[in-house]
Amino acid sequence: MEFWILCLLFFAPLLALILRAIYLICLIFTTESRLESESSLRTVLCIGSGGHTTELLRIVKNLDHEKYQPRMYILAENDVSSEVKIHKSEHGTTQYALTRIPRSRNVNQSYLSSVGTTLYSTLQAIPIVYNFKPDIIFCNGPGTCVPICIVAFMLRCLFLINCRIVFIESICRVRTLSLTGKILQYFADIIVVQWPQLRDSCFRAKYFGRLT
Repeated sequence: MEFWILCLLFFAPLLALILRAIYLICLIFTTESRLESESSLRTVLCIGSGGHTTELLRIVKNLDHEKYQPRMYILAENDVSSEVKIHKSEHGTTQYALTRIPRSRNVNQSYLSSVGTTLYSTLQAIPIVYNFKPDIIFCNGPGTCVPICIVAFMLRCLFLINCRIVFIESICRVRTLSLTGKILQYFADIIVVQWPQLRDSCFRAKYFGRLT
């Protein structure tokens, strides 16, 4: 009897979490995502490096900074060049901050070994996302954004935050989604592509032309 009670205590919350995740995914797939706010939206921006950083900062430049604030930039712990670009882009503003997580996958790192590093990055991202409690996350393809988005979705499943994820595929992806895009297409609220050919690679993709 005690064994079955212990099983029930363990599996009931797990089952509830799985059902909640399935419900949210169905909701994401079948409805237009909207995030109403009369004031401002706490915004996370997942920064990669090189071209990913440049593209995302161009998108940020066109955002309403009064609405999307405060802004939290999350970048890899060994990414120095992106920090310089962020400060330059945000010159004259104060409603932003930077934080770092371990890189989930390095250049030329095998996919098998990246499982462990991604898990480590995900664990490091939990307190960052939970404490900031973002309303919206913008990302455009770097591996850094995968742990952040996974944590945000799980915290949403647990009713701890109410965050929407906007994934904008990099301009360099013309015919196929990036690995990040292939992962996030299953639970990001909005998927945006910048080439019409990419709409065939993701049935949920939205095409608005070139954004960067």
